[in-house]
Amino acid sequence: MEKVDSHVVKGVTELKEMKLIGFRVVCEDTESYGREIPKAFVLLDSRRDEIKNLIDPVKLIGAFKVVDSPHEDDGYWVCFEVNEIEDIPEGMVSLVIPAQIFGVLHFQGHASQIFGVYSHLHQWLDEKGYRGNLEGWNLEIYSRWSENDNVVNLYNPIIPS
Repeated sequence: MEKVDSHVVKGVTELKEMKLIGFRVVCEDTESYGREIPKAFVLLDSRRDEIKNLIDPVKLIGAFKVVDSPHEDDGYWVCFEVNEIEDIPEGMVSLVIPAQIFGVLHFQGHASQIFGVYSHLHQWLDEKGYRGNLEGWNLEIYSRWSENDNVVNLYNPIIPS
């Protein structure tokens, strides 16, 4: 593992298909996402008991694509993983993330710093000869979330070599 300040590149891993239920946040600009995503995390956490088949009630998951996507893929999803998608609570949505291979970086710190740490992961992937999968889903899997202190693994999809 390579350590960089409050981030540690964890290497490459494959995740199985994930079934998610939560809220979809769609905004016009990055600044608006910075305001709206934390609100969605708080709301989802307060309503987690409404979600059936919840796998881990502590592990919040953010999902997004970096390229211009079809309308149905646009935005940022704030979710919990479930075993099966059924009886989606009012106002929530479901999303299925296919199995993918990822470069992974572990981060601990303030939510406002997360966007900036992706450059460390991208640099490491470039140095190791991996190519990003621009059409894949990026994941942010939080084992602790708050506005001031987060523990999160950032998953950047890569093209299998």
